[in-house]
Amino acid sequence: MFIDESGEHLETLNERVLVLEKTPDDSETINEIFRAAHSLKGTSGSMGFVRLQRLTHDMESVFSLVREGTLKVDSDLVDLLFKCLDAIQEYLGNISESADEGTNDNQDLIDKLGVYLSGSDDKPNKDDKKAEKKKEVNAPKKDESGDELAQEVSKNGISHKDIVLRFEEFEIEAIKEAEADGQNCIQVSVTIESSCLLKSVRAFMVFKKLEGKAEIIKLSPSSQDIEDEKFDFDFSMVILTGLSAEDVNKRLSKIAEIEKLEVTVLKGDDLKPYVEKTNDAEENVKAETAATPESPALRNDDTVNTAKVKKKTVANHSVRVDIEKLDNLMNLVSELIIAKNTIIAGARLAAENSRDNNPYLKNYKQDMDYLDRITSNLHESVMRVRMVPIESVLSRFYRMVRDLSKKLGKEIELHISGEDTELDRTVIDEIGDPIMHMIRNSADHGLEDAETRVKAGKSPVGNIWIDASQVGDNVLIRVSDDGSGINTEKVLNKAVSSGSVTAEEAKMMSQDDIIGLLFKPSFSTAEKVSDVSGRGVGLDVVKNKIEGLGGDVTVETELGKGSSFIIRLPLTLAIIKALMVSIADEIFAIPTSTISIVEIIKYGDVNYIQDKPFINLRDEVIPLIFMREYFNMPKNSLDSDDDIIVAIVRKNKRACGIVIDSYIGQQEIVIKPIGDYIDSPKVISGSTILGDGNVALILDPNALF
Repeated sequence: MFIDESGEHLETLNERVLVLEKTPDDSETINEIFRAAHSLKGTSGSMGFVRLQRLTHDMESVFSLVREGTLKVDSDLVDLLFKCLDAIQEYLGNISESADEGTNDNQDLIDKLGVYLSGSDDKPNKDDKKAEKKKEVNAPKKDESGDELAQEVSKNGISHKDIVLRFEEFEIEAIKEAEADGQNCIQVSVTIESSCLLKSVRAFMVFKKLEGKAEIIKLSPSSQDIEDEKFDFDFSMVILTGLSAEDVNKRLSKIAEIEKLEVTVLKGDDLKPYVEKTNDAEENVKAETAATPESPALRNDDTVNTAKVKKKTVANHSVRVDIEKLDNLMNLVSELIIAKNTIIAGARLAAENSRDNNPYLKNYKQDMDYLDRITSNLHESVMRVRMVPIESVLSRFYRMVRDLSKKLGKEIELHISGEDTELDRTVIDEIGDPIMHMIRNSADHGLEDAETRVKAGKSPVGNIWIDASQVGDNVLIRVSDDGSGINTEKVLNKAVSSGSVTAEEAKMMSQDDIIGLLFKPSFSTAEKVSDVSGRGVGLDVVKNKIEGLGGDVTVETELGKGSSFIIRLPLTLAIIKALMVSIADEIFAIPTSTISIVEIIKYGDVNYIQDKPFINLRDEVIPLIFMREYFNMPKNSLDSDDDIIVAIVRKNKRACGIVIDSYIGQQEIVIKPIGDYIDSPKVISGSTILGDGNVALILDPNALF
């Protein structure tokens, strides 16, 4: 939980610091940054990660100066903050792997933060101001005649100075009722040592020590202020408890970093001079239940107005679930779908072979439709649980583009749209690297420097766009730039000079073939190798990773205008819709997302070029692959008048026809890996279990191109 929450805080800091650099006076952004840094500091301290706590504490202090307006945000400060965030990421990485933050103190970063902090020595101490303000708030009130409530309380010898909080009439009545039941009303005033870094944690430990033993009826300052550390080093509360004052004192005095502890027994009758008149609105909240130590926020106190008391807290309707639990749930749903297919197949067979008057099979179709609908709805619900907005991946690239802009000496802006598009968690975890390489490619190879852009009549600022959208059962991610475009002549010359292709092959290559060279391993058009590009790895990673996810990459480019890399990905990798086909005596599954259309043509319409079969379909030349021949299965004899079934599949701008023997129909299938036991060809991407218990192989048409 700590790692997940800290990762979220770190992501927020990365995003908002970028915004802060552009709008340094945005108070909302500054407050959001401060809250994230404060939370990160608090959780790391409570976990005992002192190095992480120290760094985040100094960062929080710097953010505090920014929030107060005593420190101006500039590029140097933002650079330093990003280095600190990288250090935090390193700490979290170590903690994730070994539950230990490591030995790097990052003293150089702390020293640099100290330079900014030391410049504020002549500023007024805000804690002193708060103390003065608090002192004014807690000053004894005056009665209607203007005299201070200076009279001594007759019983128990309690002075008005000992009674810190003010009470309402219904609260005093509640105290009297509790006293009648044998409970004690005790006021606890706590002063935390000024050297304590985590005041809110110490306050929480006080509440925890009283958990189950006491009921908090008054708290000052409010629980929210205590949680946010918006209080001085002291707070007070009034509790109802069966414990004696001595027992309460003994429990709380064991807590570390408590400088002063005052425990005072109060009596309901003693509190009458400290009653505040209630208005009609306040009468409406008399029935509010008192807060327990584990949730003091439920209780109103003297610093909270009636409107805040009446406002109900909105519950968080999300829950954090381990991905392994979702995987197990998905596996169970997958098995259920297999069982459904088996039942439907068996019921259909039994109905076909039974007499018409069989009462058990008479309505099998309606029953099977109902079962099919239930399992489909369950599958859809589980899929929705696993779906994650792609924003979780794309948001990190703002920071990366900023760093690339500085490193390359180019002005670059990143624009993201469609970030609410959702993908399966398993796909989300894999697409970060491909998108990163495409952005780096656009920044280094695509976008020109400011001077070149101005000469070309463009804005000196280069632009990179990332757009995500859902199309059917697929998600399209487009990474575009307004740079120079791909110079195919330069790419081809580099390929010939490096020996990637021969001069004869180069003459036969189309523009798409030339662009395809960019995805070859070790191929790069960069003149020299840098830490950004030049090793020919980036686009090779993109191609392999995306195709491994069952997707493909296409490229659109216009010289002088820019380029676009379009990724097509399936929504999920677990359960897909497939066209079930037969080849010879075997059944195969072809994902419907890869099929453009299924055509029935005459065998006599097949033509050959250099012994390669093709058809002319609506003025488009489409090569054919006879799957019987591809798998070395027995050939079937065909006459020119015989019909053949061709499934047209497409990849990028290319098309291919897969010749099958027959198609059975569409069906939801569960993808099962073949494993390492069988050395299967690349065209086989997995397997699935059919309703009759047999195994069908899943074809990946992308591997045929």
